[in-house]
Amino acid sequence: MKIALIGYGKMGKMIEQIALSRGHEIVSIIDVDNQEEFESPAFASADVAIEFTAPHAAYDNYLKAFAHGVKVVSGSTGWMDDHKEDVIRLCRQEGHTLFWASNFSIGVAIFSAVNRYLASIMKDFPQYEVTMQEVHHVHKLDAPSGTAITLAEDIISNIGRKESWTKGTLLAPDGTLSGSEDNEPNELRIDSIRRDEVPGIHTVNYDSEADTITITHDAHSRRGFALGAVLAAEYTNEHEGLLTITDMFHF
Repeated sequence: MKIALIGYGKMGKMIEQIALSRGHEIVSIIDVDNQEEFESPAFASADVAIEFTAPHAAYDNYLKAFAHGVKVVSGSTGWMDDHKEDVIRLCRQEGHTLFWASNFSIGVAIFSAVNRYLASIMKDFPQYEVTMQEVHHVHKLDAPSGTAITLAEDIISNIGRKESWTKGTLLAPDGTLSGSEDNEPNELRIDSIRRDEVPGIHTVNYDSEADTITITHDAHSRRGFALGAVLAAEYTNEHEGLLTITDMFHF
């Protein structure tokens, strides 16, 4: 399979290593300093482009890839509020293909399935108050993380008594604490911590007067995300439309 890389930071370089080890060919690498590469024959020859860039750039990258008939796998977050409906139209009505996920880790996919199942059980036990916490490295700009938001939305869809998620506290790398632990009963609070080089820790906590139930996914490195992105590209090469993790893994 011919792969183009859009974004060549730490994640892009790791994806490159894994893709090559699985027998794929990297035909184009695009970063901030060579945007003209989008118009190259090499980019147009790609079967799939794997995109990991900044939230403000992702949507335009999709359009540039779609213009050349290149399918896209993307882990960029933050674009949905402004462009979700247009991307749905592009994929479902105009024949383009985007595989999007807030997290490509196989472990997170399994964790997400457990999270949905546990929330469906907890629907009948309102004495348990559910909260979430996510921890990431100091370079991460968005809070809460896209993965935390996806997990929260899955809880909301299954538990019944929560209608929306809300930002809770944010513990910054310098120790500054902002935000609030106060939330309405129908809101699911997500607290965030930024420290060191943590790849990502996501925790869902159910607390009652009697006991506490906690589930956690703790990523040891970015490698799980990178492998999942390559697996998603392999899947996308054989499928079309608007795709996500639940299409690839059936738990």
